[in-house]
Amino acid sequence: MPTEKLPFSPSRQPSQRLWGALTRKQRWGLSWRGWLAVIVGLFLATYLLSLRIYPFLAVTDRVDTNILVMEGWVHEFAARAAVEEFKAGSYQRVFVTGEPVNGSGEYISDSDTEAYVGAGLLKRNGVSEEFLQRVPRREVDRDRTFSSAIELRNWFRDHNMTVHGINIVTEGAHARRTRLLFQEAFGKNVAIGIIAVPNPDYDARHWWRYSEGVREVVGETIAYVYARFFYFPSESERRG
Repeated sequence: MPTEKLPFSPSRQPSQRLWGALTRKQRWGLSWRGWLAVIVGLFLATYLLSLRIYPFLAVTDRVDTNILVMEGWVHEFAARAAVEEFKAGSYQRVFVTGEPVNGSGEYISDSDTEAYVGAGLLKRNGVSEEFLQRVPRREVDRDRTFSSAIELRNWFRDHNMTVHGINIVTEGAHARRTRLLFQEAFGKNVAIGIIAVPNPDYDARHWWRYSEGVREVVGETIAYVYARFFYFPSESERRG
């Protein structure tokens, strides 16, 4: 049976201009229903992300170790939590890391490093001097967390101290990035535990309602993505 041919429809043929250099063709586009579905989908995705992003960033995952580390740049609420952690655990010492304080521009003295400032917070909240070990970084590097981790790693090596695991106290949404960069510095043979201390200035469950929460969570999300996918330490940075 012969196949019936459809009549020629000029509207179905692409139109051309400039001797064929430009061609206009029919295409599919979103209707108002389609755009509504896209908007609703984006809204739901944003809502679910807002609920899950803080717990993802502010991870707490301890390892079995007697070595406690506190990042020296943290505020007093985190230092108080570090003191409680030290007293509750079987830690021998608290190691405090940190570069020259923000705004100094360059190294001036050890007392002007985050390591010494953070140790001062711990002393003020009840940790005796005999249990404190400051590990200052005397250079300002492009990633302060990674360079501080390298300085701590080198301190352990210089003092012939074998380390199999450490627990690090830091603030809220910074925790996952801290663990990532310390693991990068110490290597896979050292277990890195992390303790995230929530910021009392905002409700972590509804961080998007507070300007402080938005600044911290959005900023740390961007910083974590950068550290995870775009930060590649040079050989000199790895050596410290």
